[in-house]
Amino acid sequence: MFKIGDFSRLGQVSVRMLRHYDDLGLLKPSHVDQWTDYRYYTIEQLPRLNRILALKDLGLSLEKIAELLQHDLPLEPLQDLLRSKQTELHQQMQEAQARLDRLSARLYQLELEGQTSVYDVIVKSVPACHIASARHIVPVASDMPKCRGILIEQLYRWLSQHKITPVGCEIVLYHISEYAEADIDMEFAIAIPEPTKPIADTGQTSIIVRQLAAAQVASVFHDGMVRDVTQAIAALFSWIGTNGYISSGAIREIHLFGPETKRVKDQTVVLELQIPIVARQRASFDPLQPVDKMR
Repeated sequence: MFKIGDFSRLGQVSVRMLRHYDDLGLLKPSHVDQWTDYRYYTIEQLPRLNRILALKDLGLSLEKIAELLQHDLPLEPLQDLLRSKQTELHQQMQEAQARLDRLSARLYQLELEGQTSVYDVIVKSVPACHIASARHIVPVASDMPKCRGILIEQLYRWLSQHKITPVGCEIVLYHISEYAEADIDMEFAIAIPEPTKPIADTGQTSIIVRQLAAAQVASVFHDGMVRDVTQAIAALFSWIGTNGYISSGAIREIHLFGPETKRVKDQTVVLELQIPIVARQRASFDPLQPVDKMR
């Protein structure tokens, strides 16, 4: 028999780990001296130790290994467990590759722009919600404040008439694929409870109730003047192109500062900008690919 230290050197496992295996019931000493509590192992226990190490190397937890060894390593449960671990590792590899792509894209963007962006973009999932909205084509950018005011008034009057209390922030949707100075398709909306019955028409046919679809979005927060929002949108489009995505829906401007009717002119605000995205079909980030930039 071998003392624990000798068995440790033979099996290339630390004494501390052998004691841990003993506590878990994975590998009990062949003999424990009742007077000194010294642990002794036999040469025949080395195959079991190697089996533990082999399963551990595959990424299985010690608890799972103990469960398998307790039932003499049955074939089907072992196969199921290894397939599950294989799927888990593939997922981890994909996540790690995506993170590596984002790091590469961020470095490339820094080199391209020569400075640190004030906007940090993240990808997140947003759930679907019901909205009431009013939509209008804004002739030119300078008409935006006037058109927004008209849509806001129509929307809140409609909500009041139908006794509907909003359940979320105001949302401005820009149905455009790139920056535009004219013919801007804008929709002013607000989240409402899901209707339990059809809402009677009061003659204001410009107000519609619909579901805003769930989406994976690129998101950024803007803290500043409303007139500078275009800078945040430009940063979003630049990030989307650099990171291997394409836009797949209307730009969403989420008013975190409260109702626009209470906003003071030239007051700084905090709002969130979201653009729904889907992955471009390419394996990984390629710095030689052209960068989609909003001009």
